[in-house]
Amino acid sequence: MHTRLSLALKVSLSLSACAALVCAQAGRTRVPRSDRATLLNVTAERDDGTTEPVTAKEIALYDDDLEQQIVSFTPDPSPARIVLLVDNSQTLRTDVPKLAQVAREFAYEIYEGDQMLVVGYDEHAEIITDWTDDAKAVEASLSGLRKKGQPYLFDALTAVVNEALRPLAGSVRKRVIVLIGDGLDRGSRTKFKDVLAELQSSDIAVYALQIPDRTGGAFRRDQPKPSEVVRQLAEGTGGRVLPLDDPRKAAKTICDELRKNRYLLAYTPTSISYVEARRIFVTSDRGITVRFKTAQPPK
Repeated sequence: MHTRLSLALKVSLSLSACAALVCAQAGRTRVPRSDRATLLNVTAERDDGTTEPVTAKEIALYDDDLEQQIVSFTPDPSPARIVLLVDNSQTLRTDVPKLAQVAREFAYEIYEGDQMLVVGYDEHAEIITDWTDDAKAVEASLSGLRKKGQPYLFDALTAVVNEALRPLAGSVRKRVIVLIGDGLDRGSRTKFKDVLAELQSSDIAVYALQIPDRTGGAFRRDQPKPSEVVRQLAEGTGGRVLPLDDPRKAAKTICDELRKNRYLLAYTPTSISYVEARRIFVTSDRGITVRFKTAQPPK
């Protein structure tokens, strides 16, 4: 039996949100210095494939367009919680056996301590496999994948964040969504910009195994084209986009990266705004590739 994830919608502003709105209307507010360190998830690897850890001396961080002093930059080998979010909709340009194969490959590639959750979505998001590290349990559940209905992608992302990943925030830093789909949304109540901001605010990275766009790149009046949705979700949260044609390689790449190339960057913010979205930018020395969320929405 599958469990349906409900989408919780807030109908009123909290007192803190109201206060932030008043401050924003009054003008840009900058706080000179915070007493608490801010943590940022960063993926860093050397282009030559060597495993020597990247150090704080080899990177620089800019928050709100101002360079910040890095307190520490340390490898994060902690276990991950990985949600496979699988497009179940009728017109997706792949078949159910292929979708099941992707989930199966991840089940056998995750590291000790990792757990995965498989969620399928069309007009609703439903749990196919609850949190587990048991590959056989994942395989046994994959008959629940199907193809029907329309893809409500943005609502599904919001449901996964709110009901599966946010409750882990106090105990698990490495929380990831792997989207298996083409990025098309037809009918969500959630807006794309809102779900992207929610993912960035929650420090949840999105990886994508991209399926060819079923619309052929058709213009979308009120949201990005599907391929742009996939790109912006990945680039905006510090993830990456991989092709679907080799599921085993894609699963291994993502699981290896999460365990071997994730770092935790700590810094004490100086002269930043807490009432406006802030641009985050990390630079590195030549020969090092870094990925990170590109913005911090206001809290």
